Formats: sequence, structure tokens, C-alpha cells
Amino acid sequence: MAHAPQIKIPATYMRGGTSKGVFFSLKDLPEAAQIPGPARDALLLRVIGSPDPYDKQIDGMGGATSSTSKTVILSKSIKADHDVDYLFGQVSIDKPFVDWSGNCGNLSAAVGSFAISNGLVDASRIPHNGVAVVRVWQANIGKTIIAHVPITNGEVQETGDFELDGVTFPAAEVQVEFMDPAAEEEGGGGSMFPTGNLVDDLEVPGIGTFKATMINAGIPTIFINAEDLGYTGTELQGAINGDPKALAMFETIRAYGALRMGLIKDLDEAAKRQHTPKVAFVAKPADYIASSGKAIAAGDVDLLVRALSMGKLHHAMMGTAAVAIGTAAAISGTLVNLAAGGIERNAVRFGHPSGTLRVGAEASQMNGEWTVNKAIMSRSARVLMEGFVRVPGDSF
Repeated sequence: MAHAPQIKIPATYMRGGTSKGVFFSLKDLPEAAQIPGPARDALLLRVIGSPDPYDKQIDGMGGATSSTSKTVILSKSIKADHDVDYLFGQVSIDKPFVDWSGNCGNLSAAVGSFAISNGLVDASRIPHNGVAVVRVWQANIGKTIIAHVPITNGEVQETGDFELDGVTFPAAEVQVEFMDPAAEEEGGGGSMFPTGNLVDDLEVPGIGTFKATMINAGIPTIFINAEDLGYTGTELQGAINGDPKALAMFETIRAYGALRMGLIKDLDEAAKRQHTPKVAFVAKPADYIASSGKAIAAGDVDLLVRALSMGKLHHAMMGTAAVAIGTAAAISGTLVNLAAGGIERNAVRFGHPSGTLRVGAEASQMNGEWTVNKAIMSRSARVLMEGFVRVPGDSF
């Protein structure tokens, strides 16, 4: 029996923030995968090593967590006043699908670096020394991201002394601005709060009714008070991910929240939309020991947040969820704002399992609708490996 040989595809393996993924230039993909559809999805699944019933992704580039089962496709932008178009694919670990419903805020920090290094940004826009401002069109959600990429001697500078909790080694700081991050098309006809309320009673049959802030900013997110779920907000991954009943509860909450937010029309759709919405629980500041062993004091943070991604508690915080946290914290009356003291603010520092993160956002209300101009945070990015990925030629 003849077997198709492997093919090789130019690719770069990058870390962005607390995530990492396989980056491609659109023009380098096989012709069948240059357009959205089954061939593209099948190719990315094979690259990452999914679906894997062993949940290890041994036969691929994935790292068997939501933070490492990621792909990015970049191309010169066809959008006016933008440099690069950025498409993100969250690859399921154990199921045969790629979720295109949202952005990855962490990998957003690596997009500018890749775009510059791969000739996707006009050379006239790159200083010999200084900071290159890369204008990114986030194609999944139709939003603009501005990446401030440090440049030394005409090349992207990746090394530095900026430390990011959840990342072991320091690197160069990349400031990322998420412009007008509230969703326009999903849930609620474009409202930041699709139900029209800052806080709702979310009824979850078989589990209970919870106070919830459901927001479309950065990424659709459902915030619930930790104490209402029986948690303190100081939990680390093992406390949640080692508890099948807890994971099932969170997935049920997520499904009913998605339905309430108008993101899905039927509960069955939630299983095919794992990337969004996110579920997070919040609490007032408290002392705890982060997963690295670092002591976090209550005085170091404004509130505590724990968030789930792709069915598991995240080891740190998704960048897009951080945008949602910053935005909700800026709006008096949301559960996030109340956990942070209930005061007006344009920046918040929150505690997550790996440490702390600061995110800024300025929100305003016009004609009864809340808007946010932008959310800002600092991340870092680094090329881990570049060259080619190989996949069997008949796998897509």
C-alpha cells in the first residue's frame, strides 16, 4: 500500500505572552489551505497533533493545554490603515475542530514581531532603533490591535528585562493596545452588555442561579462571584482541573451563559464553540501563594480572578479575558468592579494563578450604552523555533 510522503511548510513557533503557537504566512500555506474551510482546519489539526484521545498531542506541535494548542495565520493587510491581517485558530486537543470564534490576546503580542521579521510591514515604518508601531487587523472579531515592538539595529528586539508572571524568563516589553474592544456583531446586536444589564441572575438548571456579569469586550466573558461557587478566588489549577465535577459545572454555566448572551441559539452549539465565551470567577483581594511559589499579598492586587479556557482553569490569564477584566473593572456596578472595591478606575491589577497582571481601560456611557476606547497591557514575545513543520501530504 502506497503512503503519501510528508510535505514541509514554512512556519515559526512563537511565544506571545503566556501562550505559544505555530505562526504561518498565508502565502506559505498549501493552496487548498489558503482559504477558510475543511482543508485548512484539517491541516492545522495535523500540525498541532489533534484530535488526540490521549490528550498529549505527542504527534504534533501542541503542548496539550489551551495555552499551547494555537495557530496563527498572517498576511499583508487588505484593510486600509493596517499593516497585517491576523487570524487566530484555537485547536481543540481531543476533538476534530478548530475554533475561529475569537482572538488570542497573548499571541497578539507576537503578531507585530512576526510581521516585521517576515516582511509584512513596510520597511519605511520600521525605525533603525526605537519602537515600531504595527497596526493589526484582528480578522476573527473585526477589531484593530496596535502593537508597539522594540527595534534595535533594524531588527526586532526580543531580549530584555521585562518580567511577566506566568513566563519563566524575562524578555523585551511589547505594549499592546486593543482598540474599541467591545464586540459589534455577536450577542446583543453590538452591546458591550448583551443582556442590557451590568449584573444578571443566570439560571443554570441543575446547578443553581448565580449573579453574573456577562460582557463582550476583548472576548465574551461570564464573570461570577467566587464565593457563590464555593471558591475563594485563590485557587490554583489543581483545585479545579483535578475535579471533574467542577469542570462539568463550569462547562454547564458556560453553555447557559452563551445562550443568554446570544452567542448560540441552542445549547448543543456550545460543544462546538469551546473558545468563547470564557467563564471567570472573581473575589476581593486575599493573600495566596502563586503556582511559582511567589507570595502574593492582598495589598498587591485590586481583586482576584480565575478564568477557564477550553474547559480547564488557565495557568495565568488569557490576554483577551484580561481586556474583559479591565473593561468591567472600569464600569461601576459590575461584579468585577465591585470585587475591586466598587470605585471608579481606569486601570486594575488582578491576581491570577501565576501572579499578577495590570491592565488599563477607560469606559464611558453614551445614550445608555457603555463603550470603551481601548484597553492596554504589556506582554512580551519571542521566537522559539523557525523553519518548517511537516505533515503527511494526504492529511488535509
